[in-house]
Amino acid sequence: MCGIAGFVTTAADNPSPELSRDLLRRMLDRIRHRGPDDSGIYADGRAFLGHRRLSIVDVSGGHQPMSNESRSVWLTYNGEIFNHAEIRPELERAGHRYSNRSDTETVIHAYEEYGAASLARFRGMFAYAMWDSDQKTLFCARDRLGIKPFYYYWDGRLFAFASEIKALLAHPSIAPQFDESVAGEYLGFGYISDERTFFRGIRKLMPGHYLRLDLREARPQIRIEQYWEVPEPGENPQKIACRSNQDWIRETRRRLEETVRMRLMSDVPLGMFLSGGIDSSAIAALIKRMAGGPVKTFSVGYRETRFSELSDASQTARTLRTDHHQVVIGMEDFFDSLPKLVWHEDEPITWPSSVSLFHVSRLAASEVKVVLTGEGSDELFGGYERYRWNIVNGRYGRMYRAVPAALRSRIRELIETSDLLPAALRRQLGHTFLGRDPRLESLFLDNFYCAFSEAEQARLLRRPGGPVYGNYMARWNARPHASPLARMLYADQKTYLVELLMKQDQMSMACSIESRVPFLDHHFVEFAMAVPDRLKIHGATQKWVLKRAVVDLLPQEVIHRKKMGFPTPLREWLMDPRADTLLQALRAPGGLVAEFVSAPALDDLIGRHRAGLIDATDRLWRLLNLEIWGDMFLTGRAERWARHELSSRPA
Repeated sequence: MCGIAGFVTTAADNPSPELSRDLLRRMLDRIRHRGPDDSGIYADGRAFLGHRRLSIVDVSGGHQPMSNESRSVWLTYNGEIFNHAEIRPELERAGHRYSNRSDTETVIHAYEEYGAASLARFRGMFAYAMWDSDQKTLFCARDRLGIKPFYYYWDGRLFAFASEIKALLAHPSIAPQFDESVAGEYLGFGYISDERTFFRGIRKLMPGHYLRLDLREARPQIRIEQYWEVPEPGENPQKIACRSNQDWIRETRRRLEETVRMRLMSDVPLGMFLSGGIDSSAIAALIKRMAGGPVKTFSVGYRETRFSELSDASQTARTLRTDHHQVVIGMEDFFDSLPKLVWHEDEPITWPSSVSLFHVSRLAASEVKVVLTGEGSDELFGGYERYRWNIVNGRYGRMYRAVPAALRSRIRELIETSDLLPAALRRQLGHTFLGRDPRLESLFLDNFYCAFSEAEQARLLRRPGGPVYGNYMARWNARPHASPLARMLYADQKTYLVELLMKQDQMSMACSIESRVPFLDHHFVEFAMAVPDRLKIHGATQKWVLKRAVVDLLPQEVIHRKKMGFPTPLREWLMDPRADTLLQALRAPGGLVAEFVSAPALDDLIGRHRAGLIDATDRLWRLLNLEIWGDMFLTGRAERWARHELSSRPA
């Protein structure tokens, strides 16, 4: 696992080669944490490729950028191709000569032999840039699910790329500017799920896509193509219909074992992030069976024990007899880490659990260089409660529409305002078809995703922040004939999951460790999409087929443990007087929040939250991260957060 950065330019007035090399070194310095073991540079006057290496496979070899035999094709690459040893013999038979045993060389030779079609042969996680010096062509690609990041900038003259945005900002031609069009989706969902980033002009290469830039053209243009898509569910309904439940269970187990075994490929110590839930516990149990020695597991929790999964993780570790390590963090640890982690993330942090992930990654880095995680299972097998509740709301909501509209409106008003109902009951009913209108935006997105709804943003923002629901709805509408569950899973895989993976990458790489996600092997994903809905959500049991597939690996209390979703005591912390300076910071003149958010609306939001009248935790979290991000990258006031300490000064 590594960090990549570089640039190519069409301009005739390029800086001197030495100046360009110095510039590339500055870009690489920004991402040294991604690859502290080694670094390298390739430069030929038109292309400048850089690499920071975290040595995992072929530790003594594998130096990058790496070339083919004739030194005409050069690669800087971040990731792991887990089946590279299977691909190598066919390439050697075709006449390609290897100089080492790293997977990097397989990427080069496969591209020489098959071009863009080589991507179909790879099983793994990757982001890379390949320069053909003879053809003056740059080829860049990102893995199918978006496990590894790839950011780029293109202005018609300069094309720059990197694993992290901060490396791009080291280039003097790329100025940090806020793309205001992302504000609506960010305040709603907490992330941007299309190719845009928070920085104007800086884009993401989307998962399952490649990019080509040919500098031989009179007016070069980047051309982006999609090479893989999550398959439609039930593409062969006859074959699916004839399979028994037991067949599906056995195949789930077989494929899970295969993908875990592939991800044990490493020449350095390897461990597992263990939450105590079924996903990470099942992987840990399989590693225990497959590995030759003791398995190291790592967990994180909070001093507020009711929010902590440490006891569950510890119990599972004892059952599996792993070499278990854990770290406990509190309010001070959490908020003191936040500014640094926003810098590592390059954009506002979506979920508070990112901070916890950093702390457990730092713990793991003292023992191992590779960890496996349970990410992705919920988006494949229907693990989130919101899926089941949306199906229930949709089913009964359709019947409820037979009630006259005026009466439905009156019932909704009573749920929102009536003092006759306890507040807790009103909140619960407000999440059902009784308390919301039947549009997906209200019944599902505002209900389970959005911190600020579109209507709330209209009251909060000084000027429009751009579309809120558009990217999710585009994915939802892309498969109109699929079942509601299949549409939810697909939309989450293309939006929510990609951001989860970025959190996983940035927080682990901040600590110089590689994270691997067995559930997101693309063969496993394609299989999971064919599993019938009834085996994913079976009555009130979610991820039913997966639970049955690992029933012999884990105790029943682990398999059927209620999903906690890594909760954070953030609501209580933001009610604590020590957090007053954080809320006060949102009002600071010259900050991004003060520029875009109405001061009276902000004061009202903070006041009602502190009085316990509403739970605005998610909304305040979004605004706090936006403010920190603006100071770290735009306003030049990063030192404001370097000096920050929790205090009891009133807000």
